[in-house]
Amino acid sequence: MPKPLIDYVITEHAAFEIGRRGLTEELVRRVLAAPEQRYEAQPGREVFQIRTSMGDPPKKTYVVRVFVDVDRHPSEVVTAYRTSRIAKYWRQT
Repeated sequence: MPKPLIDYVITEHAAFEIGRRGLTEELVRRVLAAPEQRYEAQPGREVFQIRTSMGDPPKKTYVVRVFVDVDRHPSEVVTAYRTSRIAKYWRQT
């Protein structure tokens, strides 16, 4: 299991995008506390992601992706979104 991220702030831009995309800050906290996958997207920026079911029945499975600048203290959540394109974004180990 990837290492969780404990010390971070959610930027104003990220908070706006999280709400606009129908996500919650609680879901973002859950992703950062227990990521299924964590990897470097570019130097200083990491992606944390989980698979989860969302929506009214029938529930659909999504990948929730949270992008974090980890090269500063505290780390900064840059943005987050969900996608149903699991095969594209889920890394096989």
